[in-house]
Amino acid sequence: MATLDLQEQEQLDNLKAFWSKWGTLISTLVTLVLLAFAGWNAWNWYQRDLGLKASVAFEGVEQALEAKDSDKAGRLVLEMQSRFAKAAYTTQASLLVAQASPADKALPLLQWAAKQGEPSDLRDLAQLRVAGLHLEAKRFADADAALAAIKSPDFAALVADRRGDLALLQKDSAKARAQFSEAYQKMEAALPYRRIVEAKLMSVGVDPATLTKPAEAK
Repeated sequence: MATLDLQEQEQLDNLKAFWSKWGTLISTLVTLVLLAFAGWNAWNWYQRDLGLKASVAFEGVEQALEAKDSDKAGRLVLEMQSRFAKAAYTTQASLLVAQASPADKALPLLQWAAKQGEPSDLRDLAQLRVAGLHLEAKRFADADAALAAIKSPDFAALVADRRGDLALLQKDSAKARAQFSEAYQKMEAALPYRRIVEAKLMSVGVDPATLTKPAEAK
């Protein structure tokens, strides 16, 4: 029995020595893990709460637009940009209000969405519309810069179409033909907008029937 007591005492001494050497580090690591876990839960709660508030604000924007109260819709979307910058609802609201606004008010909303909006496909959509406004105002360099900022291959056909418009406005018929041809070839045949590109091609002397059709989806 005495031998067992000695073994227990030795184990206790070893434990004390181990804890004396490593106890502070272990306690610190455990605390950091618990803090990280608590922080993760808090972040998730914050994001859910933010998303809920942004969705309520988005409904307010929709209601203002339905009531044709553009001033109220504009104020609400600016508030959303300030409070819920990373919420997809804010980008959607910016695009909606811009669509219902004159160019001078639409442009800053679209530029905000193009730079800070979420997710990335909505940023590209905003850039495309920014380019359109610059084209209408004949700000050709600005339009070209906006189109160059669109990187997603999903928008390649629409970017080519806009570049064709830009070339036409700059009286570069050869480039317009090349860009409209690219847009037509990259665009899915089922898309109604492809008929518009087809008309543009014919207006610059290109028969769409001579162009290679897009590959069928597998």
